[in-house]
This record gives sequence, structure tokens and C-alpha cells, in this order.
Amino acid sequence: MARDHGGFGRAGTGRARLPAGSTVPAGSTVPAQFARTESPQGPPAPAATPGPGDLDRMLIRESFGRLLAAPDDAMEFLFARLFVEHPELRGLFPLSMAQTRAALVGLLARLIGGLDDRDASERLLGQVATDHRKYGVRERHYEPFFDALVATVREVSGPAWSDDAEAAWCSAAGYFRAVMKSAAQEVREPAWWVGEVVQHEVRTPTIAVLTIRPDQPFGYLPGQHLWLQVPRWPRIWRRYSIANKPRENGLLDIHVRAVPGGLISGTLVSHYAAGDTVILGAARGELTLPAAPDRNIVCVAGGTGLAPAKAIIEALISAVRPGRRRDITLYLGARTEAELYDLRDLTTLRLAYPQFTIVPVTRDGTGPDARAGRLPDVVREHASFRDTDVYVTGPAGLVTATARALTGRVAPERLHHDPLDALRAASHRAGLPGAEPPEGGPLVGS
Repeated sequence: MARDHGGFGRAGTGRARLPAGSTVPAGSTVPAQFARTESPQGPPAPAATPGPGDLDRMLIRESFGRLLAAPDDAMEFLFARLFVEHPELRGLFPLSMAQTRAALVGLLARLIGGLDDRDASERLLGQVATDHRKYGVRERHYEPFFDALVATVREVSGPAWSDDAEAAWCSAAGYFRAVMKSAAQEVREPAWWVGEVVQHEVRTPTIAVLTIRPDQPFGYLPGQHLWLQVPRWPRIWRRYSIANKPRENGLLDIHVRAVPGGLISGTLVSHYAAGDTVILGAARGELTLPAAPDRNIVCVAGGTGLAPAKAIIEALISAVRPGRRRDITLYLGARTEAELYDLRDLTTLRLAYPQFTIVPVTRDGTGPDARAGRLPDVVREHASFRDTDVYVTGPAGLVTATARALTGRVAPERLHHDPLDALRAASHRAGLPGAEPPEGGPLVGS
């Protein structure tokens, strides 16, 4: 549920000025739904959270299976009912609902299918509650949504619906709401940040590197990504990896490739400049630095998938202590020599850390010291993966192909990447043919 920034800045780019640490003043032209946090007045009253153990999970799954038999029709019904009964909620969703409906089916399938694992269920619900604050979702919106969900399952069940099914789904909805409410009340980070672009550097006709200054401290770990919205396209969010380790000045870099038809990517590459603003969602992602300080590192990055690998490499180099220095090798894939857009910065890192090796890979082998061929095939020829952690960053297809190429050479626990389902849902197809990820919207797995 992204917010409409129609009055937020100048038309076309979204230039705006908010002092660091500011809050939205009374009477501001910025809508009140831009609340910085959801902190309640005083500590929240403790509430008993029902558990999934008492739910009739078999009955819930049986009736949910009827929804999955015709998911498009079911989602049409769900959102039609929701918007008819609560028309004020329509403006919080993207104008096009196709991707939101499809993503919601996937999210519900994960939730219903995972009810046997209480911890996993509550992590998923907590993530939804936490991350969806950036869309404008508040606790008062949980009940209308889950009421619409129960009504939808009832509708698709037809004569098979029963009092037992009604009771099972009402209990499940109460459990979902309670877990989400508890998670939302525990969050202390902002729902979103205003970021000012302080530097905009076009590296190729379709690739730009943006340096952004958030208006409040923005915490993240090397390898994580953030969600971004531009005022020109309200209610649409895109995922971008952060391309640097945390800096004392708080600045962060993102690498953006404009793709055909990409509303956000095209705007950021071709229509943005220093001084323009973006809206940032919290950092997320499961890539982490290796626990073993002595292992060597191999990073495999395709196109603008370089961003998280670069952040990890920067962090590793800056953490070096006297003694043995681990070897770091970066296999960097691009379609052409021109798309090896960040070699200058990477070369600077190599000069500071001689144990850092860069292996460019292009389709035809053009480029300084470039190898020709498919990136996973070139990586497979790496001399040795003994005592090595491998990080793969880029689109889901690259991750899958690299994991397959390294089967038998790299232990699964030493092969690191973001979950494939998240990559497929929000991949930029960095450096490879494809399209932008789906629109972000409420109750979309993010």
C-alpha cells in the first residue's frame, strides 16, 4: 500500500526537502498517511496470541484447495468485496492489480501450507506486518482483509462449506491478525525513509549509479536490498540491492538498469538528477558475511547483480586484520564490454587489496582480461573451492545455473544467495533479457 506522493514534490521527478529527523507537521501538504512510525501512545497492552495448534489445519487446507482451483476468479472476488465494503482502501493499492493478485495467491499458499511450523508461520506473518507498513498498511486494515479472505473461501467452497469450515477459518483469521498486530507493535524502525539523490552517474545508456542520503539513520548489512518508490509513480515499488558497506556518512549506492517498459528503472536512469528524492523501504535479505574468517571468497555476479557482491567485498576488505589475508575472486558477467560498467571502482579496490582478483566474463570475450562464454561455465573452471564460500548475486536464472554448475564442488552450506522465490518475484534480470519485477502492493510477499 504505497502512498500517493502527488503533492510531495515537483512534477516529473519528485524533488522535495525534508530536514533530517523531521516529522510531518500539522497542516502539511504531505498526507497524514505518511506517518513515520506506528508507535502507540504508551506501551501496548499485552495480548494473548492464539496458536495454530488448535486450528483444524486439514479442513483449512481442504477448503483453500478449492480457492487454488480457480485462483484468478477467487482473487477478483476477494478484492472486489474488499473495495466495495471498504472503498477507502482502493487508493492504497497499485492501479493495476494483476501482479498483486498473483503474488497474494503465492503468499497465502506459503502461509496455509506452512501452518504445521508455528515459528515459520509467525516469521512470515511478522514479515508481512513489518514490511507492509511502507504501503500504508495499519493494524486497522487487518480485519477487513481477513474478513474478505474468509468470505472468498466461503464463496469458492459453495455447497461444501460447513459450520466447521466457518469456525476453522475464523479461528485462523484471528490467529493471523493477532500475530501481525504483535509484530507491528514491536517494530521501532520507520515505515519508510525519504532519500535525497546526491549523485547521479550514468555509466552506460541504460545503467546509472545513484548515491542516496536517507533522511534518518538507515540500518542494513552488506548484501541486503531495499525497496524504492519514486514520487512520479506512486504505489509502485522496486527492489534494489545496496552496493556498498555501511558508511559513517550514511550514504548508500544503488545500481539501476533501465529495462524496456520499466517505469521506475527508466525514471531513475534517464529522468533523475542530484537533488531529486526517492522513498525507501527497510533493508531486507538473507545474504550474510561468512562466519569463518579464514575461508576464501568467490563472488559470482551478473550485470547490476554486482551491487550486493560489491558491498560484501568492500566489507571483507575493510575488516582485514594483521595475519593471513583471504583470497577474494569476483566473476563478473555482462553481455558486452560496455556493460562492465564498474571496473574503475573495482580496480581501485584491487589496488588496495592485492588478494582481490577480478575475472570479467562477456559473451564474446571482449573487454580487459575478459573471458568468453556463460558465466556459470567459467566459474566451474575455478581452480579450487577448498575452504571457500561462494556468493551468487543476480537474477534467479543465474543463481540456479551456477548452483547446478557447482554441484559436487561446493557444499550447499557454503553456497550463499537470496531465496530463489524472492529473486523470481523481484528480480531485475540484471544484465540478462527480462522485465522489471512486479509492482509492490499490500500483502505481497516482499
